[in-house]
Amino acid sequence: MTLYNTRNLSRSNAHFDKAVKRLPLGVASSFRYWGDDRTIYIERGKGGRIWDIDGNAYVDYRLGYGPAILGYADDRVDEAARAGMQVGGVFALSTRKELDVAERIASMVPSVDLVRFSNSGTEAVMAALRLARAFTGRESYVLVEGSYHGLFDAAMWMANLAEWDPASGRDPGVAPYSQGVPMHVKQLAHLTPMNDANRLEDLFRIQGDTLAAMLIEPIQGNCCSISASRDYVQLARNLCDRHGVLLIIDEVKTGFRVARGGVQALLDVRPDISTFAKAMANGYPIAALGGREDVMRMFRPGGAAHGGTYTAHSVSIAAADKCLEILDETDALETIAAYGEKLKAGIGQILDARGIVHSFSGHPSMFGIFFADAPPDNYRDWKRSDYTFYDAMARHLHDLGVICEPDSREPWFMCEAHDQSCLADTLRAVETAADRTLQQMEDNRKRAAKGDPTGAGSVVTLADKRASKGGRP
Repeated sequence: MTLYNTRNLSRSNAHFDKAVKRLPLGVASSFRYWGDDRTIYIERGKGGRIWDIDGNAYVDYRLGYGPAILGYADDRVDEAARAGMQVGGVFALSTRKELDVAERIASMVPSVDLVRFSNSGTEAVMAALRLARAFTGRESYVLVEGSYHGLFDAAMWMANLAEWDPASGRDPGVAPYSQGVPMHVKQLAHLTPMNDANRLEDLFRIQGDTLAAMLIEPIQGNCCSISASRDYVQLARNLCDRHGVLLIIDEVKTGFRVARGGVQALLDVRPDISTFAKAMANGYPIAALGGREDVMRMFRPGGAAHGGTYTAHSVSIAAADKCLEILDETDALETIAAYGEKLKAGIGQILDARGIVHSFSGHPSMFGIFFADAPPDNYRDWKRSDYTFYDAMARHLHDLGVICEPDSREPWFMCEAHDQSCLADTLRAVETAADRTLQQMEDNRKRAAKGDPTGAGSVVTLADKRASKGGRP
């Protein structure tokens, strides 16, 4: 694979100039906008690589934020999807394949008795929260700071660290991370720091009898894969039991990726409701929620409403059937984790050789990189961490043919199709990107020492970039 010193993005730039006249930011999702001159448009993907419309090739570690767990255009899943096309598409009626996939999910995830399907992770979590409210008769809920549960009003609340003084002895305020979220919704959301047992116990002591649910991502897929400890998640389980609160584990990113039974299997905890999406069908749009039978039976006339015209579409459900079969019955997950370990080891050797302090967070199939001795274990510390080096290096990696999220928010995702050639190309790019970033930092320091505002300013711009982005915390 060619390592691009300076990518030619002329076609992407020209397309952006046209697209922005019809599409806000020139894209279909705000998170695909990487700047007027760096937003790329994809021509195709195969295996662990993608190609943009300029012909630039990349080893891809975004994988659509995780769905392409087997790799792009996997022949096995695509063949099943084509068979699903012959079924006829959408009927707003059920097909037998729904039961096949529900049986598979229940066999893989011990906490799941019954299953309902949705079209996206956001929809699955929305339904899970509505279900919890219907079952408990309560309306309030707990969110763990730094979690991402989708783009709906109830979930779009964050700790407002920009206006917080840690020395004040008070918690940060709670703010929406988008305009257009009704402020009266905030009174139902209670935020708590990850891995702070005392704060969680205090919250339940004060609010426990008003809570319908606690939502948690034990590996935070929008916060660089920082992770909850086993003790913290099991404490949450115990507190929910004590106060009649339903525990919802959001496995939209971790489900069927970090283990066949999801992150809950690794932590030995049984939630009342689980949500799944990203890895279910290797990129075909489908999601699911499942849980205890008595809870799930609230989806009934006069109980909790749930539906969707495109739910369990014949193509997506067929793709999910095959993808979950592969993940369940082959060593695909072991292959993915082994590749992640090799990649971490290779990156570590490169950074060690240059004296660059670093650490990794999360699971080898979806890990984060920190330029510190140890990764933070909560959102407050992550938000205040120094991610300047990462943000600069990510831009160089893009130019060198490796795609990761442009800032440190998202983890690196592995797929079964990542192979030795992907590994070699990636490590070669990381080595060059690290050297370029070191040189960039040195040049910035020299300019700053001479009083050139573009020196220190360029570092500040990188460091402040994440805080200035809208849409997600």
